[in-house]
Amino acid sequence: MHAAYKKYFLKFKRPSGTSRGVLTEKETWFIKITNNGKVGYGECGILRSLSFDDRPDYEEKLKWVCANINLGKEMLWEELRDFPSIQFGIEMAFKSLEAQDPFNLFPSEFTSGNASIPINGLIWMGDKDFMKQQISDKLKQGFDCIKLKIGAIDFESEIKLLESIREDFSEAEIELRVDANGAWKPTEAQEKIKRISEFGIHSIEQPIKQGQWEEMASLCEITAVPIALDEELIGVTSVTEKQKLIQTIQPQYAIFKPSLIGGIKGTQEWIEICEDNNVNWWITSALESNIGLNAIAQWTYTLNTSLPQGLGTGGLYTNNMESPLLVKNGNIQYDPARQWDFKF
Repeated sequence: MHAAYKKYFLKFKRPSGTSRGVLTEKETWFIKITNNGKVGYGECGILRSLSFDDRPDYEEKLKWVCANINLGKEMLWEELRDFPSIQFGIEMAFKSLEAQDPFNLFPSEFTSGNASIPINGLIWMGDKDFMKQQISDKLKQGFDCIKLKIGAIDFESEIKLLESIREDFSEAEIELRVDANGAWKPTEAQEKIKRISEFGIHSIEQPIKQGQWEEMASLCEITAVPIALDEELIGVTSVTEKQKLIQTIQPQYAIFKPSLIGGIKGTQEWIEICEDNNVNWWITSALESNIGLNAIAQWTYTLNTSLPQGLGTGGLYTNNMESPLLVKNGNIQYDPARQWDFKF
């Protein structure tokens, strides 16, 4: 068995704003495993400044993984607890290697083109007119669940934006999710959540920065809008700590990004803990290329969840690889008649 890796920069069609800054490109790393004429592909989707494994020895670890690929998936995964994006890339590559078709990792009604997954339409931060235009575009594309990134423009402008959406669309017509990416201070979060609750918000992701468990627990206890943990889960790698976090904060929702929390196995640990504690959840991609998004979407379908998932990021780039993935009428679909165009 042999393994190799390569670095790739995904280029955004338009600079995309979050509360942590504006993104113009996104670094990712592909892994290729070959064995007895078969090939498997994986993606290590690191997010600089956010991923737990954003560290100087990242490429050294990829070299080590490739040199030690014969240790196998399970042993490598355990050795990579501090490198969650590489954990996922390795899981994906081995699953791809084992599959009949290296891109059909979880054969199902989804990959046969007979089923789809409802997703939310993602609205990036920007000035009010830009955000309104994105919303209009998503509605024309058939989305009935929209997620807005907030916290970068002034709060009153965001309130007016939410107000304008609700003037045109009721809660029954459009589900609104918001994501603050930890932009608010604990002292102001409760009041701001109360303000946005007037507009029938489904949930708010990460209203305050991660790591403030007691403050987040207090917010979750009294919140006027259900709170979803996102960044809070990053860097929590042991099952014991995962249990402690969920039991301490007691959120209404948790959002799982496999590239940031240890891939499928790491996410499954979180799912089990959340379900034991009556915490609902959904899966979200983390700006991977179509290689990573494909694996996440195929696996997510097997979980039989009915909530809209966060899997609509594949169309953000000018240089993403062609794939069978399509977003249509607010759903992500897989068209097996469409060919992959991926060269390693």
